[in-house]
Amino acid sequence: MPEHDSASSVYSGLLRDTPAGSIAVWVTRHGVRRIGAVSPEMIADGQWDADAHPTLRVALHQLGQYFDQKRERFHLPLDFSGATEFQKRIYERLTEIPYGRIVSYGDIADEMGDPGAARAVGQAVGANPLPIVVPCHRVVRSDGRLGGYSGGLRSKVALLAIEGVDIDGHESGSRVHPEVLRLQL
Repeated sequence: MPEHDSASSVYSGLLRDTPAGSIAVWVTRHGVRRIGAVSPEMIADGQWDADAHPTLRVALHQLGQYFDQKRERFHLPLDFSGATEFQKRIYERLTEIPYGRIVSYGDIADEMGDPGAARAVGQAVGANPLPIVVPCHRVVRSDGRLGGYSGGLRSKVALLAIEGVDIDGHESGSRVHPEVLRLQL
């Protein structure tokens, strides 16, 4: 790590033209902190430097492999600073959902011993700062249909399509195939 790297340094890099649109990655000295879509204005105005930090280089490389269907799991340090303990538990659980499979919000709540917490799970999933790497796109409604997605439903459908999951449309309520997989913790 560079000697000038301070506790508050944030480095950012950009992947253009992915199936889910342009994706930005931000890292801190603790790991990948945020992944998100970017507007054309942000692309033009941003300070994007993939070589600025080793973790950033690796994150961009692994995401590129994912979009090329050459990677199913990510091996990156993750920075969940700012997340609640409940959110961290949900994010850790999301990383266990296998590539190409889907689960429901309610099933995650059940598995975590809080069967009435499907809405709270949904809120935590919606606040996920690391989509794709922490695969919140693999979570759907209990009826096996699309719910929301912070990056937009077209991005969720594109990510699931990369993984071989079929969806009957791009709208909330579209049916997802294969069916919801029940996983045990």
